Amino acid sequence: MCGIVGVVDYDAPAEHRRDLLQAMTDTMACRGPDAEGLWFGRAAGLGHRRLSVIDPEHGRQPMTAEHEGRGAAITFSGEIYNFRELRAELTSHGHRFRTSCDTEVVLRGYLQWGAALVERLNGMFAFAVWDEHSEELLLVRDRMGVKPLYYWPTAAGVRFGSEPKAVLADRTLPRRVGPDGLCEVLDMVKTPEAAVFSGLVEVRPGQLVRVGRGGVRRQTYWRLEAREHTDDLPTTIGTVRDLLADTVTRQLVSDVPLGTLLSGGLDSSAVTALAARSGPVRSFSVDFRGAADAFASDAVRREADAPYVRELAGHVGADHLEVLLDSPGLSDPAVRSAVLRATDLPPAYWGDMWPSLYLFFRAVRENVTVALSGEAADELFGGYRWFRNPLALRAATFPWLTPGSARYFGGSSLFQPGLLDKLDLDGYRAARYAEALAEVPVLPGESAPERRMREIGHLNLTRFVQTLLDRKDRMSMAVGLEVRVPFCDHRLVEYVFNVPWEMKSFDGREKSLLRAAVADLLPRSVVERVKTPYPATQDPGYEGALRAELAGVLADPDAPVLPLLDRERALAAAARPTGAVSRPYDRGSLELVLWLNSWLAEYEVTLDL
Repeated sequence: MCGIVGVVDYDAPAEHRRDLLQAMTDTMACRGPDAEGLWFGRAAGLGHRRLSVIDPEHGRQPMTAEHEGRGAAITFSGEIYNFRELRAELTSHGHRFRTSCDTEVVLRGYLQWGAALVERLNGMFAFAVWDEHSEELLLVRDRMGVKPLYYWPTAAGVRFGSEPKAVLADRTLPRRVGPDGLCEVLDMVKTPEAAVFSGLVEVRPGQLVRVGRGGVRRQTYWRLEAREHTDDLPTTIGTVRDLLADTVTRQLVSDVPLGTLLSGGLDSSAVTALAARSGPVRSFSVDFRGAADAFASDAVRREADAPYVRELAGHVGADHLEVLLDSPGLSDPAVRSAVLRATDLPPAYWGDMWPSLYLFFRAVRENVTVALSGEAADELFGGYRWFRNPLALRAATFPWLTPGSARYFGGSSLFQPGLLDKLDLDGYRAARYAEALAEVPVLPGESAPERRMREIGHLNLTRFVQTLLDRKDRMSMAVGLEVRVPFCDHRLVEYVFNVPWEMKSFDGREKSLLRAAVADLLPRSVVERVKTPYPATQDPGYEGALRAELAGVLADPDAPVLPLLDRERALAAAARPTGAVSRPYDRGSLELVLWLNSWLAEYEVTLDL
């Protein structure tokens, strides 16, 4: 796993951009702590920071290759899980390999098949290939958007990088945010290609972008398609098991220490149990100090994770480490600053979960370099309550933004009503929802209820899961940890997306299909456990620290967020006493204001409202 950057300038030799390319590459040091490199062609320069996972000795980048008189250079981030099969096929075509890494397979695959290479790849990836003959840049992102990639078209070419900070290292590019960009910050819509900063574009999952002298062209190489599902229930359960088992096995390939992230829930337990079938496994869980003794159930978290984690770890014989966090760590200014630098945007949802995930991953990285996660199973198999809530299913908006769920994802109660009216958040959300619905593929003859469940599944797989994958990528790569997500294997996603809802929920529970597919691997208690989200601190001291920080912001006349706030409400929020039991899912506005203030200041953002 790595950080990639690059410049294309058709008006001047790329070598003239050496200082810029170096500055861009330096911003990716956390993503690639092991090595760095620059490469220059006539009109292009590529930069790379490397986290060594496969063939640490020989896989340095940017990498170049030639075949039959055609040359190309690549900067690559990610992992290709079928690289051995592709390598054998390319060898049969006359290619001779210098390394054992998957990057060279991708590069030589491009020389053999051109952009059609992407249809053969199984993995998580973001990469750029510069074709020296055509003088064209190809930007590619994996099908589910596990790895990020951004670009900024210029008059003479493009700037690109794994994260916004890499592109924004070019200080000639304005750091402006317009109304739509601020709406993306304040609302949980995650519009594909929208990157908040005006002028910056995110490569969409399943998309390739060509940059040439004629400009920028976008092409979709993969999208979810509606297909008739003809397998019966036993066959479907067996197919899910086989696909998941194959995916986990493929993703265990590593030349560095590897483990799993374990919550004690169905998803991570299934991944850990499947990994354990291939040999000894190390697992890691996260919780808060004193949580076991002081745990208080609420509408979201009914029970603690720790007992289930320990039972599963013992069941599969995992070498397990429990990472314990505390409120002072979450509110540590250095930690919050590190989180902001990793995200390049204010974490507008689950504000405390970003620093807790950062601290968790930092502890995991002290033990392993690669970890497998159960992320995306809820979106794929229907694990959230809104998949079964009639009000959410009937609502003309994103199901996670209906009453009962929306309060978990940020909040706008501390902002000026005039600002909110000007932004028209409701209108923005409605427009983005209409766009998202228009993308849902149609299966002829599908009943209205099945059609609606297909829409709900599509919304979750193309919008909601992107927020989770983005959070996991930024927090893990900030500490040089590679996190793999077996449930994002495109073969599994394509298959399960087309399984009728009545089969996905055949026993009336969440994730019925997944539960049946892995039941024999897990303790009965884990199989029967109700969906529980990632832990949030229940320590009232954490919320007290946030309110004290807000008071400091309000006392600073130069705080950039002040013009956006309803001062009376903000003062009341800062002065409000924290109760004996904090409500971790009701402090979204407080978190959002603080993150937004830090972002506006640190990134020197100009709001064009």
